[in-house]
Amino acid sequence: MKRVVFNQKGGVGKSTIAVNLAAIAASRGRRTLLIDLDTQGNSSRYLLGDAAMDIKPTTADFFEHSLSFRLSSMSIGEYVHPTPFENLMLMPASPGLADLQSKLESRSKILKLRKALEELEGFDEMIIDTPPALNFYTRSALIAADACLIPFDCDDFSRQALYGLLEAVEEIRDDHNEGLRVEGIVVNQYQARAAQPQRIVQELIDEKLPVLASRLSSSVKVRESHDAASPLISLAPSHKLTLEFIALYEELERRRKGARKR
Repeated sequence: MKRVVFNQKGGVGKSTIAVNLAAIAASRGRRTLLIDLDTQGNSSRYLLGDAAMDIKPTTADFFEHSLSFRLSSMSIGEYVHPTPFENLMLMPASPGLADLQSKLESRSKILKLRKALEELEGFDEMIIDTPPALNFYTRSALIAADACLIPFDCDDFSRQALYGLLEAVEEIRDDHNEGLRVEGIVVNQYQARAAQPQRIVQELIDEKLPVLASRLSSSVKVRESHDAASPLISLAPSHKLTLEFIALYEELERRRKGARKR
């Protein structure tokens, strides 16, 4: 199972969602790999803290080696690193991703990630965190993935961007990855008592968009989790937001199993 967490808008919680879903999967005994393709490396720092700045090789090295034809001499497994959390591994990002992008685009390396992950054995789940842009790395992730999870903030600007995002996923499916499916839209930082979020979410549901039933609320516990470099399932397993993430993971599992039966 390969899932990409994607939204072209920044600040919608992509890294937080990717890391916490990966950590929940790992806590349930599933061998899980988190792949960080964002030059900011937020997912990498979330799991490793300051040590993420020094770890090598990274996803930038993976793509750089594909340009120099060195990839054939390195196993994809060499880019995978352990984390302090059992069953949870990481392919970390680095700022070098930004410098490589134009070279990768001009050399048509868009399928490299998919081919590499197809060769990588021993994982039950792979979750890919992406940059807030529809660029080379995001397209590579969508081409490599089985499913796309879309974080969504409850405001009208995010709503307008959502339609273009769904069209972009559809285009990737038509051109490169016919097996790609939109797993769902996850409403993040939801304020259940506020009128505007309720209105926007209901309108999306009325439009028959794939809005997930699980909601993620706002909480300062997220910042504490980031600062501690510890996913919520480890830092605060009984916290309300942790339970919401667990509910989200379980909903995605039910949908995955249902899709497999059809």
